[in-house]
Amino acid sequence: MTLSKYLPILTWGRQYNRTALSNDLVAAVIVTIMLIPQSLAYALLAGLPPEAGLYASIAPILLYAVFGTSRALAVGPVAVVSLMTAAALSNIVEQGTMGYGIAALSLAALSGVILLGMGLFRLGFIANFLSHPVISGFITASGIIIAASQLKHILGIDAAGHNLLDLGLSLITNLPEIHWITAVIGALATGFLFWVRKGLKPLLQRLGAGEGVTDVLVKTGPVAVVVVTTFSVWAFGLAAQGVAIVGDVPQNLPPLTLPSFSPDLLGQLLLPAFLISIIGFVESISVAQTLAAKKRQRIDPDQELIGLGVANIGASLTGGFPVTGGFSRSVVNFDAGAQTPAAGAFTAVGLAIAALALTPLIFFLPKATLAATIIVAVLSLVDFSILKRSWGYSKADFAAVLITILMTLAMGVEAGVSAGVMLSIVLHLYKSSKPHIAEVGQVAGTEHYRNILRHEVITDPAVVTLRVDESLYFANARYLEDRIHNRVAGDKSIRHVILQCSAINEIDLSALESLEMINERLREMGVTLHLSEVKGPVMDRLKEQHFLKEMTGNVYLSQYEAAQKVRALC
Repeated sequence: MTLSKYLPILTWGRQYNRTALSNDLVAAVIVTIMLIPQSLAYALLAGLPPEAGLYASIAPILLYAVFGTSRALAVGPVAVVSLMTAAALSNIVEQGTMGYGIAALSLAALSGVILLGMGLFRLGFIANFLSHPVISGFITASGIIIAASQLKHILGIDAAGHNLLDLGLSLITNLPEIHWITAVIGALATGFLFWVRKGLKPLLQRLGAGEGVTDVLVKTGPVAVVVVTTFSVWAFGLAAQGVAIVGDVPQNLPPLTLPSFSPDLLGQLLLPAFLISIIGFVESISVAQTLAAKKRQRIDPDQELIGLGVANIGASLTGGFPVTGGFSRSVVNFDAGAQTPAAGAFTAVGLAIAALALTPLIFFLPKATLAATIIVAVLSLVDFSILKRSWGYSKADFAAVLITILMTLAMGVEAGVSAGVMLSIVLHLYKSSKPHIAEVGQVAGTEHYRNILRHEVITDPAVVTLRVDESLYFANARYLEDRIHNRVAGDKSIRHVILQCSAINEIDLSALESLEMINERLREMGVTLHLSEVKGPVMDRLKEQHFLKEMTGNVYLSQYEAAQKVRALC
């Protein structure tokens, strides 16, 4: 049982049959076709040779198939993580050097160790400190930066920078040096890919093509662009006219590599690795849980951490860079009918064949085409509607999203995600520091107690019942003290205060000391403190302390019982 928990392949592998094999093979073929240009493009985005994208898509997929719990998640390079990789490494090592590649391996290894450690110690909850609005804001801003960073390849000019301001200034400065042949290729490739996404499917449907054929043709659009532009560059000798091409790509399987164990380098990479791990895990688990819910399957977040951790360690040992579960490829994998993680393993085999046999065919592949592939892929992640939704729902969430977007655009992805993490935590602390506290009264003819501001209820001027809708801890304990004091101090008729604890799941030491202070202050004012509907675990903790012995009132099983007995004392 324990071995199956850590090796999910032992569970789904026992039930594997011919039908699953057939469906997994079909899905693998479709995803492999999609992944070849995408992997090359994301390696370019990370500042690495194109073959690194293929290498990062082989061993990690195989390892995730053994350790992961999602039946459809496709692991490999993704846009946001690739950008974060480039941002982290360029501050430490010069791009294009051997040291840059080793640093990428080390970043993947460090990220893998962090994810693996979090999984083994069941720390998946850490990802919950990033709110979904903040994540949406970060991904939106990252998508804009990624698209802007690829314009230099589309236009055939030099440009640098890891935030929108630097990139924009660099692009404008170098715009007079635009290479027009490259720009034409890039513009046509980008336009065609956008049309494939939006216009090809309706056209094929009007022509009477079946749903299956239509989906396959739409998904293989990037491959068509790769074939046409590569052939054009070769046929017309455009490389000699200055069109930047991929060039020679080693024709072999992923090599065995080792990350650096230099304490200085690992120290510099520690924070970026942690941020990449958290962002990658949040993106991956969101996709995995969404797809699993459609088939009523279960995802284990802690085991997912282990699966992603092992996948990243595998990437570091086979010439790759940090990876995670990708949204687009996972959806394609799911839609293509993948039933088990074996589809990922078959995809890895397909990519290995491509690395061995097909790399000579992409020698003349223009980098502008890969840039177009990235731009079209990441712009689908840009979603400014989150600003409108958050503004209408919560001004605090809106502020967090807006600040995350602006910080990411102005200062880069590391600053943006750091701001997002801090904002998420601060937002949580702010909201929980001022819990909702309702004064309640009895609904006539029932034993139910509801907010006096929302319902017609029966109250007693000598008894105040307050329902605290939050666990009590150091950040909100003083707030409760002030609320009770303000309510009681100005009303001389009050003789009893009942705290209805039905929503309190925990009381920490700071909050316990506040309750002791509340009890003492009420005693001095001649007011008795009572508790009602205290949950078992909370009651167990209170019994271990002297608070209940010193409390002026009693603890009641229900609010109705408390109100009846306290009223009789008045």
